[in-house]
Amino acid sequence: MLQFAVPAVACTVLLAVSGQPVSAADTPPVFTSALDLVKVTVTVRDAKGALVTDLKREDFVITEDGTAQALELFAHAGDPEGDDAREKALTLDLGLLMDTSSSMAPVLKLTQQAAIRFLDGVPRARDLITLFFDRDIRISRYDSEHQQGLFERILATRGADRTALYDAVAVYLARSEDSTGRRVAVIFSDGDDTASNVRFAELVDMVRASPVTIYVIGFQAGSPTNIRTMTASAVLRKLADVTGGHAYFPSNYRDLPAIYERILEDLGAQYVLGFESTNKTSDGKFRKLKVTVKRPDLRVVHREGYFAPEPPSAAGN
Repeated sequence: MLQFAVPAVACTVLLAVSGQPVSAADTPPVFTSALDLVKVTVTVRDAKGALVTDLKREDFVITEDGTAQALELFAHAGDPEGDDAREKALTLDLGLLMDTSSSMAPVLKLTQQAAIRFLDGVPRARDLITLFFDRDIRISRYDSEHQQGLFERILATRGADRTALYDAVAVYLARSEDSTGRRVAVIFSDGDDTASNVRFAELVDMVRASPVTIYVIGFQAGSPTNIRTMTASAVLRKLADVTGGHAYFPSNYRDLPAIYERILEDLGAQYVLGFESTNKTSDGKFRKLKVTVKRPDLRVVHREGYFAPEPPSAAGN
């Protein structure tokens, strides 16, 4: 089991499902990840950018640090129902992270419209985790039968205070850690963090260690040529890129339908590949993943890799 502690997140997490405040400052969350089977979510596009949905197990080659791995699991979102392992791997567990800080006030209405439109179009997830964040983080967990009331909550949101984006992503990763299916997070933010205790470099390592795929709907409250705006946008792009997701930056409401269509197309065309690593060393090092297909002129998108288990003495600390 891979274990690593998230740096202390100095914010109060309010669990709406229980109504009880939980402090993340005293006990940093610890991720555990079973490495018996490493899962990689993959999308494939052709030279024109069209999704490729007819690939088979034998079309894929996956390597870890340059060493070929044998596929133990293959599942495609567009296939009919299969065995239990495939179904669990394809189940969608969705995270919705919504920035409610004061810097988002100029684009708050667009953000609310974006979130509602997305939830209205996305297939019902088995599990939906929502985080509304400014300096504090408010987290709720919904099952597939109790998601409708979220629309009213989104519309009632008001922008205020500073931004703890990095802390919010870290908390989401910890809260969704027990998922066995596809973990997809959609972040609605301008990317301008002003309040987090987690540093960006630490967050990138956390995201790399997680199987989550991040899509960003980014809102540029300032001028696109402003250095601060450009830096914030680069942060959002990095979080998406390292997970095999994508960052989009709508300028108005009319841009949203095409963005949602692309995200939903991605989700409907994803492949999940699973392998048992041939490297049994517990050294805590980052392992680079590379997925290719035998058919020419195709582009494969997936997360960059994962961290190996820590040595027993380090994992116990």
